[in-house]
Amino acid sequence: MKKILKYMSFHAAKKNNIISNTCFSQEELNNAKNIILELQRKTSEQIENGYGPFLAAIYDDKNNLIASMPNTVVNDCNCLHHAEINTISAAQKELNSYDLSKFNLSIYITAEPCIMCAGAIMWSGIKKVFYGVSSKDVEEITGFDEGYKPEWMQEFKKRNILVCGNIEEEIGKNVLKNYVNTGKTIYKPERFI
Repeated sequence: MKKILKYMSFHAAKKNNIISNTCFSQEELNNAKNIILELQRKTSEQIENGYGPFLAAIYDDKNNLIASMPNTVVNDCNCLHHAEINTISAAQKELNSYDLSKFNLSIYITAEPCIMCAGAIMWSGIKKVFYGVSSKDVEEITGFDEGYKPEWMQEFKKRNILVCGNIEEEIGKNVLKNYVNTGKTIYKPERFI
């Protein structure tokens, strides 16, 4: 039996705290929950090793892991090295293709993709996006600038990219709070206005 989640915009009231631009089966939601929980656990370990507080993983439609990478912005001194970008790059290398659409892949992310990563996901050919913490909460907790993405979920749906978010968000928020409380780098450019 499918659990139906009506389409809601990013800032709309949430049903069971999960927002989506389509309907997912209970099996898909349970699978996403398990993967996101594991990514949050691994993210906590990665933070201790000096990585940023985000992790992503790409799976095929048979639930085989294709690639998983952390955020390496500070380690690599490169603002482009977000977890999603690193993971997409690793998947493209693993599958020897810049076009991932033919592989029917899903990306699981500890937090909602920022503006840059949303673009990369869209252009990569990934079919489904599952994420933990919302950009709004990421910004409030950490001070990171996630960028302006009005109606991004609707734009993804127009491109046949399915999205489900706020999965295990409280655990993800705690991971981000730990990152901040341990004095890790909040990387963002200074803005002079």
